[in-house]
Amino acid sequence: MKVDNGPLRVLGIDPGLTRMGYGLVQERRGRLEALTCGTLATSPTQVTSTRLMMLFEQLRLVLEEWRPDVVACERLFFSANAASAVPAVQASGIALLLAAQSGLVVTEYTPLQVKQAVVGNGNATKKQVQYMVGRLLGGLLQPDTADAADALGVAITHLSSRRIAALQASG
Repeated sequence: MKVDNGPLRVLGIDPGLTRMGYGLVQERRGRLEALTCGTLATSPTQVTSTRLMMLFEQLRLVLEEWRPDVVACERLFFSANAASAVPAVQASGIALLLAAQSGLVVTEYTPLQVKQAVVGNGNATKKQVQYMVGRLLGGLLQPDTADAADALGVAITHLSSRRIAALQASG
């Protein structure tokens, strides 16, 4: 965790094997600013190992270019179909590994936590999350996919959680 009062840059990640969203949000003097976001994509026609390697290389480049201070990743939760969960878990592992190799602290948040932090309602829809992400970030950076918007939401969740923890510690 940063010890100075400079801006904190959080890379949010919405893991997935076909589409992995990422979004970098900076907090400076209590204001949120989206610096970049995007979607890393692989083709379902390729073998899994090749797709994982592609995600690894693409995300490595994002980390090298933007140099976040911390990484916040959506924690995967699947209650019904374990087979559909495996590719997403594999992609999540790539993100966690890269962050660890880069010496970054990683915090994971469930979809419920993200919805509560961004919208104020754990039952919010994806559209509501996307709308509030745009509002909270001033609408200056438009995510190319729902995955990128979700990643920005994960970064916002981390910054919000950090603010709440600081308030609780001081009061």
